[in-house]
Amino acid sequence: MNETPIHVLVVDDDMRVALINAAYVAKVPGFRVVAQAHSAAEALDFLSVHPVDLVLLDHYLPDGSGLDLVRRLRQRGDGTDVIMVTAARDLATVQAAMRLGALQYLVKPFTFAGLRARLEAYGSLRRTLDTGGEAEQAEVDRIFGALAGASSVNELPKGHSPTTAELVRQVLRSADGPLSTQQIADRAGISRQTAQRYLKLLERSGRVSLALRYGETGRPEHRYTWLPPQGPA
Repeated sequence: MNETPIHVLVVDDDMRVALINAAYVAKVPGFRVVAQAHSAAEALDFLSVHPVDLVLLDHYLPDGSGLDLVRRLRQRGDGTDVIMVTAARDLATVQAAMRLGALQYLVKPFTFAGLRARLEAYGSLRRTLDTGGEAEQAEVDRIFGALAGASSVNELPKGHSPTTAELVRQVLRSADGPLSTQQIADRAGISRQTAQRYLKLLERSGRVSLALRYGETGRPEHRYTWLPPQGPA
């Protein structure tokens, strides 16, 4: 017998982004997007009439913030699950999201694999909780760790090693300044070609910045710098 799908409301002020996010959700088995909203008021009006299981929520909305929307939901007794999907990177927003009960916080830009990992973890968590009954400490630990386990390791494309990715991250984080691809490869103990593959991934995810250093002759040298989480993008 087929399981009842998890109904999702996608909230994003950018209609194009909302369509992309909705398409991503639709590709994950067991999830169904029932509507899209592009403002806090539109989301509140929809949820008043059509309860859903999960809200995929942007923080920056034209008539307020995503966190304000969550506060209003909680004030009226609506405990709908929320996963934040936003460019807001400041720790104050992240902390507020945690305190309001957001189950996950995914920073834009993200990959389909990154969102899928979190949705699959959420689906697993719901199936566990829906069984009801009581739980021993081990089961409680597993429940609380379920969503935390949907880490960036799961976001790596096929053929990429989490161990190698972490080596490259450690080299960049510990560097005093920008490093060339060859310097990163030497410090990580990997080939230049391998380092280049992982650096491209980190650059696309917004975790490193790329600058070009021009010499007197030849092609410019690529120099990479680790970017710690900062303010809103």
